[in-house]
Amino acid sequence: MQLLGGFLSPYVRRTAVSLNLTGVAYESVKVPVWDDPDAVKKHNPLVRIPTLVLDDGDVLVESYAILDALDEMAGDKRLVPASGAERRKVMKTTAVGAGTIDKTIWAVYELRFHDKEHVSRSWVDHNEAQALGGFGWLNEQAAAAGDGWLCGANITQADVTAAVAYSFANKVRPKMDLAAKFPALAAHNARCEALDAFKNAALPS
Repeated sequence: MQLLGGFLSPYVRRTAVSLNLTGVAYESVKVPVWDDPDAVKKHNPLVRIPTLVLDDGDVLVESYAILDALDEMAGDKRLVPASGAERRKVMKTTAVGAGTIDKTIWAVYELRFHDKEHVSRSWVDHNEAQALGGFGWLNEQAAAAGDGWLCGANITQADVTAAVAYSFANKVRPKMDLAAKFPALAAHNARCEALDAFKNAALPS
């Protein structure tokens, strides 16, 4: 199967890391969607990444849907429990991590796609405040977990998404000063980024 999209996208990266963790083989195709939209459009009418092209030609779109299908493929290696309170905890923590990604991107896009005189500073601040709220909550979970993972003894999608969110925000909005504000989450991030599953889907320098 082929995973379309570069690892600067946190949605692509969390998908790639999840594929690595579960041992599902794939080819990374780092198509530059802004420069070559047709390479994605032929598989995904939304021209969005990640897009996962399966071996049988079927196509999965949107990271949440891809990750759900991946858990089905992964069996015992699934990253979200199948049911019960454990599933709800992982889903909630993952949702907060994904929300911090969304809010960080919205702040970055406001700065990237508007001329300086048209940038809404209040909109940037609003989104960054929401992202920081999410990171603060994740930091509390990391502090409570200590040397464990966010939702128990095993690494889950919650850890993947939280770590990818942290690394992305730290790269694109370093002024948010995440390490100083959220030391427990910074330690969790370092632990995740040291894993081969993350190294093999490294954030571009």
